[in-house]
Amino acid sequence: MADGFELFTDRSVVAMRVNGELKDLATTVTDSDEVEPVTIDSPDGLNILRHSAAHVLAQAVQSINPEAKLGIGPPVTDGFYYDFDVAEPFTPEDLKALDKEMSRIIRAGQRFMRRVVTDDEARAELANEPYKLELIGLKGSASAGGDNENVEVGAGELTIYDNVDPKTGETVWKDLCRGPHLPNTRMIGNGWSLTRIAAAYWRGSEKNPQLQRIYGTAWPTKDELRAYQHRLEEAARRDHRKLGRDLDLFSFPDEIGSGLSVWHPRGGVVRMEMEQHARRRHIEGGYTYVYTPHISKEDLFLQSNHLVTYKEGMFPPIRMDEERDADGNITKHGQDYYLKPMNCPMHILIYKERGRSYRELPMRLAENGTVYRNELSGALHGLTRVRGFTQDDSHLFVTPDQLEEEATKVIEFVISMLRDFGLDDFELELSMRDDAKDKWIGSDEFWEYSTNALRNVARASGLKLTEMPGEAAFYGPKIDLKTRDAIGRTWQLSTVQVDPNLPERFGLEFTDRDGQKKRPIMIHRALFGSIERFFAILLEHYAGAFPVWLAPVQVVGIPVADEYAPYLGAIIEQLKGGGVRAELDVSDDRMQKKIRTHTTQKVPFQLIAGESDRSAETVSFRFRDGTQENGVAIAEAVERIKQVIEERRQVVTRDDLFA
Repeated sequence: MADGFELFTDRSVVAMRVNGELKDLATTVTDSDEVEPVTIDSPDGLNILRHSAAHVLAQAVQSINPEAKLGIGPPVTDGFYYDFDVAEPFTPEDLKALDKEMSRIIRAGQRFMRRVVTDDEARAELANEPYKLELIGLKGSASAGGDNENVEVGAGELTIYDNVDPKTGETVWKDLCRGPHLPNTRMIGNGWSLTRIAAAYWRGSEKNPQLQRIYGTAWPTKDELRAYQHRLEEAARRDHRKLGRDLDLFSFPDEIGSGLSVWHPRGGVVRMEMEQHARRRHIEGGYTYVYTPHISKEDLFLQSNHLVTYKEGMFPPIRMDEERDADGNITKHGQDYYLKPMNCPMHILIYKERGRSYRELPMRLAENGTVYRNELSGALHGLTRVRGFTQDDSHLFVTPDQLEEEATKVIEFVISMLRDFGLDDFELELSMRDDAKDKWIGSDEFWEYSTNALRNVARASGLKLTEMPGEAAFYGPKIDLKTRDAIGRTWQLSTVQVDPNLPERFGLEFTDRDGQKKRPIMIHRALFGSIERFFAILLEHYAGAFPVWLAPVQVVGIPVADEYAPYLGAIIEQLKGGGVRAELDVSDDRMQKKIRTHTTQKVPFQLIAGESDRSAETVSFRFRDGTQENGVAIAEAVERIKQVIEERRQVVTRDDLFA
C-alpha cells in the first residue's frame, strides 16, 4: 500500500486517477489498483488547479468579509468562479484586496485535507452556510445534477476539505467539496488572476436569490497566464458585437427586443453570400430545400415531446381560432399555437404526407428555418446566443443499412463546406450512452450498431476523435464537430444526431424491398448550427477582414483628384458588370482620408488612379495591410479580382495577389 506522494516524484503530478476515478495524491492505493498520474497541464490537472484556486478565492472573501455566504465554485473553461451572498456587490477595489489576500494564502502553502462526513456532521459544521445546506439536502437527487453543483456533492459520500496551516496543523478554513484538490495552495503558483465580477442567480434560476460571482483564471505558469491574457485582448479586438457596429453589419434595436437582430445592408450581403453558397453546395449534394411556417398548433409539439422536454425553452403560447358573439361570449374555443423552437417536427410531416418506398431513401430535406427560443436575458450574447435565429437545418431519412454510408457523406460534406469558409482545424466528439441503462431508450442492438456506425465514420475521417460516454441524447448517439479559429478558440459547429425516437413517435414508415413496412432512422444535421452564430464566428475569425468573396464591398475606387473619377469610374462599372461589389468614392474627403476610411472598413482592394495610370491605362492596387502594386493593366486587374473571388481566396497583402 502507498499514497500518490510515494508513487509519483514528478512535481508536475498533482493528482491521480485510481480505477478511473480522480483522487487526491494523499489517497492510499493497493497493488491491485490501476493508477495513472494526472499532471497539472492535462485537462484534469487544469481543472484541479482552477478548482483549488476557486477555494482560495472563497477563503479570501470570508477572511475579508466573514458574513459572506458561500455558493459554489467550479472550474470552467479557461478559469473558475465562485458565487457569494454578500450585503453589497463587489467592486474593482474589492478585487484588488482579494488578490492580495489570495497571494498570502497561496504563499502560506496551506494543505488541502479531505474528510468524509455524514449528512448530519456536514450540516452541523456548515450550519451558517444556507446554500451548502441546500446542496446537502439535494445530495444524489436529479435536481442536484448540474456539473457545477456536482463539484460540491455527488450521489455518494459527502466530503469536506480543510485548509490546514502547515506550521500549526490547525484548520483555518473549510468547504463542502467532492474534490480532488492540489496537495497545497503553494502549487497554485503565480499563473492566476481575478478577471471580473458578475451577478448570477443561485442554481441558475430567476426564482432564486441573486448572488455575486467573481471570475478568475489559473494556469500552470506565469507565461501561460500572459499568453491567455494576450488571447483575451485579441478576442476583445475581434469581438463580433464591436465589429458589427464598426463595420455597420447588424444591430439589436431596443424597440424590437433583446436577442432579436436586424441585418444592415452590408451584413446582409455577407449573409446572402453564405446562404447562397451553402444552398448551391446542398443542391449539388442531393438535398432538397423545403419551407415551413414559424408557428404550429400545440398538438405537433406534444407529439414530438418538445412541450414536455423543452417547454421552458419555448415562448408562451398564442391563443388563436377563438370566436365570440356580439356580447363577447365564446362560441368557439380556440387553441394554442407556439413559435417553433426546432424545424424537425415539420420536416417529419413532409415525409409523412404520403407513403414512402425504400427507393426514395435516403431522403435529404434542407431548410434555412427561423426558430425561436425563450433564452434568459442574462444568457444572451450578441449573435452567438439570441432568441430568434435561422438554422441551416437538414433532416435525413435513411434505412438502417444506409446509416453509416450516409453519416460518412454528411461528415465529408460538412468538413468540405467549412473549409470553403476558411476553417480547417477540426476534431470530432462521439457522444455515446453509458452503463446507466435507465437513462436510455431503444434496444441494445440499436445502440451497438448506430454507435459503431458513427465510430467508423469518425475514424475514417482521419480527424482526432474523443469518445464521450454518457453524453448521448437519450434516444441515440451523435457526432459533434469542433473547429479552432484564428486565435485558437474552439467552437462546436456541426452535429450529426442519430434519432430513431421521432420516427417512432410519428409512426414513420417506408416499404422495403420485401414489401414489408419498416421504420426509417432520422439524422438531424445542422452545418452552421445557426447562420447568426456562424456569421459571428467568421467575423471574429477574420477580425472583420472577410475573404474577398464574402466581403460586403470588394473593391473601392479612389481617384487621386476629382478629374480622374470618370476614368476610375469606368473601371468600377466594368467590375460591377462582372458581378463584383465595387464602389467609387467621390466624396469630398482628401485621398489619404479615403484610404484610411476604407482600410478601417476592411475593404480588400482599393484601386487608385492618377495621371500616370490614366495615361498608361493602368490602375494601382492598395491592400488591407498597406502594401501596394502600381501600374497594373486594367484587363489584368479585372481578371485577378474576379479570379480570387471565384477561388474564395483570402487576400490581405500584395504577395497574396501578385506573388
